[in-house]
Amino acid sequence: MLVVRFVVPETMKHPIPCLLGVLALSAVQARQTFTGTITDNMCAGAGHAQMRMGPTDGECTIACVEAHGATYVLLDGKTSYALSDQKTPEKFAGQTVTVTGTLDPKTRTIQVDAIRAAK
Repeated sequence: MLVVRFVVPETMKHPIPCLLGVLALSAVQARQTFTGTITDNMCAGAGHAQMRMGPTDGECTIACVEAHGATYVLLDGKTSYALSDQKTPEKFAGQTVTVTGTLDPKTRTIQVDAIRAAK
């Protein structure tokens, strides 16, 4: 009589944790590129004309962040995205930039990897 035995790998003995691990990895967001203008969250919707804290949009953005506790955001024309990096955007305030990073769609926050002037 022939007896056949199957050897189950250690990782297959617990299929539920393995499946959950695969699902978690597939849910990880990919790096993306976003193009828009660096502005602040106070003026992102209405523009700088109302606040006009400086002669240019860039100076107004910096003033709103420094004087009113606003935060830097990327405005792509219709949607504003919070930026995890709040230091680098200052040198690009009021300018069109390309931001590379990972978007958290629930909070609309970009985990910033890099910011550079748009071409």
